[in-house]
Amino acid sequence: MNRREYIVAAGVGLTGTFAGCSGQSEAGTDGDDGTADATEPGTTVAESTTAPESTDSSYTVSMEPVGDVTFESVPEVWVANNGSWADMGIALGLDAPEGVWLPSRYHTQYYDEIPGVSVDGSSIRKLWGDSGVGKEQFYEMDADIHVMDPNFLMSRGTWEQSDIDEIETQIAPFFGNSIFSTGYEWHDYTYYTLYEAFEKLSQAFQRTERFDAFQSLHQEFQTTLQDIVPDSESERPEVAIMWAGSDEPSTFSPYLIEDGTSFKQWRDLGVRDAFAKTDVRDFHSDRSEVDFETLLDIDPEYLLMRGQEDKTRGEFEDTIVSALESDPTGSELKAVQNGNVYRGGSLYQGPISNLVLTERAATQVYDVDRELFDRQRVADIVAGDL
Repeated sequence: MNRREYIVAAGVGLTGTFAGCSGQSEAGTDGDDGTADATEPGTTVAESTTAPESTDSSYTVSMEPVGDVTFESVPEVWVANNGSWADMGIALGLDAPEGVWLPSRYHTQYYDEIPGVSVDGSSIRKLWGDSGVGKEQFYEMDADIHVMDPNFLMSRGTWEQSDIDEIETQIAPFFGNSIFSTGYEWHDYTYYTLYEAFEKLSQAFQRTERFDAFQSLHQEFQTTLQDIVPDSESERPEVAIMWAGSDEPSTFSPYLIEDGTSFKQWRDLGVRDAFAKTDVRDFHSDRSEVDFETLLDIDPEYLLMRGQEDKTRGEFEDTIVSALESDPTGSELKAVQNGNVYRGGSLYQGPISNLVLTERAATQVYDVDRELFDRQRVADIVAGDL
């Protein structure tokens, strides 16, 4: 039994060959690509005055790729990989994590939509640095649980299995799965949906009643969306999701809609992927780019730009939209001419941010002008008022 008094089931190993980009930027240096940038932390820490729903002395939760993890007590101090897991924790009424990979990509401004829920980013450590993720940080944070996929950590090139074993033995277990994208070659095990992963985390923190309440709210939300999305696929909007690497881009990194959680709002809204029936390859798989001429050949109805979540709508229009309108070829795109260029949402979504982003997306592509979910109900669940 180590200092944290947890047991990782014997014989459970990690899977994957850890291919992929070793800390390289997926699409520029300023956004949600899952790697490093030079941006300092944003915001984060939610007030939590509610005790865990269960204080059983011992319980086990299973998750791929880490297997069975047995806790002798409910974790309190925790670390998260990214904004997906951090948001799940806030939804469960936890304080913000001690650290995340890149706090600047945990877009806590989404909580502005929810009464009484706020976070303070000054409390969150940035795990990624110039030389990767250092082990000494884990000793300093002294967490009870590390909510991150250890395979993701090793795939970045600075950690080996022995490092993972050391942190688990000396500090606390790893408990996570890389769910935001299905583009990693090393990820040859289960990809959980957002709510499957959320349920696992609720079990680890013994706050399953909050999960059940969020799941019910999410099911109601999905029913509301069904009334918005046309039955005929041909009547649904055609979108191109891309990464704009600068405020005056000349090329773009294309993202094809896939099964990862980062595309959940667009799948739920039934949009058609403008790149799906073309020769354009997904950036995540081969670092492809498209220029204005290629975009004009495809001419999507809507252009959705990632990496822009730190901008307000007005700031986005003054930079990206203005640049497209000023470009001789870009200005010919019907999405530009019709005013259908929007921010495309964060890569990292949890239950709260997904509600906010999906509603925003519905206003963008379906001209919805009403609230689609109960903000106060979200706040009540976070506070434990079930």
